[in-house]
Amino acid sequence: MSNEIKNLEPKSLWKNFYGLTQAPRPSKMETKAVEFIKNFGENLGLETVIDEVGNIIIRKPATSGMENRKTVILQGHIDMVPQKNNDVDHDFEKDPIDAYIDGDWVTARGTTLGADNGMGVAAAMSVLESKDIAHGPIEALFTIDEETGMTGAFGLKDDALKGDILMNLDSEEEGELYVGCAGGTNATMTFHYKETKVDDNVAPYKLILTGLKGGHSGMDILLQRGNANKLMIRFLKKAISELNVRLSSIDGGTLRNAIPRDANAIITVPVENEKALIELVAKYQAIYKNELAEVEPNFEFTVEKTDMPKSLIEEMVQDDLVNAVYVCPNGVIRMSDTMKGMVETSSNLATVKSENGTITALCLLRSSVDSAKEDLGEAISSAFKLAGADVVLDGEYPGWKPNMDSPILKEMRGIYKNLYGKDPEIKAIHAGLECGLLGGVYPNLDMISFGPSINFPHSPDEKVNIKTVEKFWNFLVETLKEVPKK
Repeated sequence: MSNEIKNLEPKSLWKNFYGLTQAPRPSKMETKAVEFIKNFGENLGLETVIDEVGNIIIRKPATSGMENRKTVILQGHIDMVPQKNNDVDHDFEKDPIDAYIDGDWVTARGTTLGADNGMGVAAAMSVLESKDIAHGPIEALFTIDEETGMTGAFGLKDDALKGDILMNLDSEEEGELYVGCAGGTNATMTFHYKETKVDDNVAPYKLILTGLKGGHSGMDILLQRGNANKLMIRFLKKAISELNVRLSSIDGGTLRNAIPRDANAIITVPVENEKALIELVAKYQAIYKNELAEVEPNFEFTVEKTDMPKSLIEEMVQDDLVNAVYVCPNGVIRMSDTMKGMVETSSNLATVKSENGTITALCLLRSSVDSAKEDLGEAISSAFKLAGADVVLDGEYPGWKPNMDSPILKEMRGIYKNLYGKDPEIKAIHAGLECGLLGGVYPNLDMISFGPSINFPHSPDEKVNIKTVEKFWNFLVETLKEVPKK
């Protein structure tokens, strides 16, 4: 059972993380977790505030002799990405996460674990309740809805915080200090269609594309994993042109910041082409398996008979959708010229869904260069507008420009080397850390981001390395002792 994780070291952090696993907290539905953290702060007798959008701020005075240190903001987000395997019965709005120890890791049974960003939240909680850690004044900022819109960071007022140094506890590779991140933009494309009658002498089939790894659309985009929407549309383009297949519905992907793992489509095919359809699916199954053999060993593409649909998507819109999605930029667009090995610009074609006369496609664009992000948005917008779709680019958030002269960076580099005998890696991240938004509201903050090693966030394979959690915690504790004076 998941309570076994409470026996891991450091016990205070794992105890608090266990508490978070018991409080449902999918993005935009964090009410129970917010209440859990609010009660936690109030029970400690600490100043606890919930702002207008639902962020929680808990303040703890300095320990004796540390009153002259700069105020540190420990920041993490409460929400988690709700992803599960198809064979798992789990309600993220009600059910606790079933976390367990698997060798050197903690993971969950068939669902996302929520270590992103539960580990950071639990660490901040542990500092707040500690009685033996030397530290200056502490502000703990727990934001809401980071994963689907950064609502909490967007809504934070410019007078809510008093701190000088912001430690974002939302990075996912121990031994790395992050000093910059990509900005992002949402692209929403909408087609409207008339429902047309199903032709005579056709057979109904369901195309099922599953078993892809998915993952974080920023952190994992470099891994070149399969995108379920792109693969499904690639097949449909061929099947429509060669077999006169018609599309009734399509449903691919779940969240804008998760690489889509699954997609399915309901189609009809002339009865004389049924055998050819089955053969074409088998052909593309082999093609995809060959192309993605190294990164997607569990991929499956199948077809099965289904009930006759009530209607079809009108043919012109069907073709426009397929053509637009086919050419839509996806994956790594450009690598960084200044940060070796880092993605500069990318796009994730996250969802393609049809329902009640509307087809919606959603992309998340990321870039550490604002002009490149804008250019990518225009490219995607142009492709879909040419196909007759309505396009909205919104939800833009800024990147975080690295400051290599950061005082807290200098301090933490020395502390890490003293603790572990080696220099930490200094990096920027191709993901939308809240530091970009918070730095815009509080431009004088000295910011840094770090955390334990978390593999496969935003997917049911998510897991956190136990040893790195302890290293992360010890590093945080030592850093708090050495925070610069005011």
